[in-house]
Order: sequence, then structure tokens, then C-alpha cells
Amino acid sequence: MSGPKVTWYFDFISPFAYLQWQDVKRFGTCRVECRPILLAGLLNHHGHKGPAEIPSKRRFTYRHVQWRAGRKGIALNFPPAHPFNPLNALRLCIAAGGTPEAIDQIFDHLWQEGRAGESIEDLRPVASRLGVVDLESALSSPDVKADLQDNFQAALADKVFGVPTLVAGDALFWGEDATELFQDWLRDPGVLETPEMKRLDALPVAAARVI
Repeated sequence: MSGPKVTWYFDFISPFAYLQWQDVKRFGTCRVECRPILLAGLLNHHGHKGPAEIPSKRRFTYRHVQWRAGRKGIALNFPPAHPFNPLNALRLCIAAGGTPEAIDQIFDHLWQEGRAGESIEDLRPVASRLGVVDLESALSSPDVKADLQDNFQAALADKVFGVPTLVAGDALFWGEDATELFQDWLRDPGVLETPEMKRLDALPVAAARVI
């Protein structure tokens, strides 16, 4: 597969990551390394609130992603409760090899079938389909935990602040709605090198909020 090396950072908690995955898994012009990470860790690191932590933003976000799924013809059914703790789902993905099949199966379990994915029992059906027999041992494996932490440190090194994010070199493309920008950049990297884009990089700050 030709093209630049691209890293895709995602968390199963994000319905937008589920939508973007439908495009990412079909990219044919670049090598994509998929790295599951814990969004809550990024939010804590950067001092951000998640969209679901602000009631009015939560309502809009859920409506928006449901609408976008319908526009794209993608089946989207929210799990029984959201936000949920995605840690076990992330670890299962790594324990299953982080393969496209593993990512597909877990996303579909949560966001296509609308099933819970927090507990070991929640995830046992999808783990069985992925050939992970001793799920308890897999989820508590020190190697699995270390790989997830390595992914998080890589995300920080890449200056990632949210999910889903595509990273290529020093270019970040955050959010499912940035997919088209990323695809334009693949065709012509100069799209981020125009005079207007370079001016944005040097735009001064006129006022800063005091926290």
C-alpha cells in the first residue's frame, strides 16, 4: 500500500469514531496504523470537558451524530447508556491483535447493535467471535495494559487532543467531519500550505481567558 504513514487514534466511546472508521478501513492510498486510546485520559491531560459532560452539548452531539449517520447511510444505534467506561473494550481490541476485524466487531457490538460494552459479561459475545477465550486474563494482561499506555503516550507526543484524530507527520485531522479535509490533503498536501493557511499558524492571540 502506497502513500504516507498515517496514525488513527480512536476510542470506542466515540460514535464519531465509529462513523469515521467506516471510511478509515477503506482508505486505499495510505498505510493506517490504528491506535485505541482512552479519551478520558486526553481530557484530563488537557483540562477539557467531554461533550457529554455539558447537558446541552450532550443533547446536540447525540442528535448531530445520529443525523450524520443517517446522511451517510450508516446504521447507528446508541448503547443502553452513554457515556460509558470503554476501558475493557479498548483492552479487548489490543488483546485481539488490534486488527481491522477486532475494531469492526467491537464498534459494531456497541454502535450498530447498540449493546453495552463496559463489563466482561457485556463483551463476552464479541470476544468469543474474536477468538479471545479467557477474557478475564486477556483484559488484565500487563502487556495489554502497557500497549494501551504506549498508545496514549504516542498520542500525547503527536499533540492529539481528542478522538477520532488522523495524524500524518505534523498534520492533525480531528473529528469525523475532518475526513474530507484529510482526503483532500492526501491528494494535495499543498492544501495546508496556502498563504491563508500559513497566516493562521502565525495568527496572534488578542485576548486569553483566565481560568
